[in-house]
Amino acid sequence: MALARLHGGPLDGQILPLAAEDDKLILPYSETQVVYNRRGEPKNTGPHDGPTEVEYWYEESLEDIVPSDD
Repeated sequence: MALARLHGGPLDGQILPLAAEDDKLILPYSETQVVYNRRGEPKNTGPHDGPTEVEYWYEESLEDIVPSDD
């Protein structure tokens, strides 16, 4: 299993499991969706260096993100 490491945007710093290493991730966030694009090659691809990591960088949100007062 590979892991997605997210950079920038509202999900910065999050790590998510990946079923497949797609070029784009569209993820739910609040009442909208955010888009992250893959950059670079997978890291830790050897048999003994931990789970494979793929970096994804924030591109846009599909609607305006409105901060909550909660």
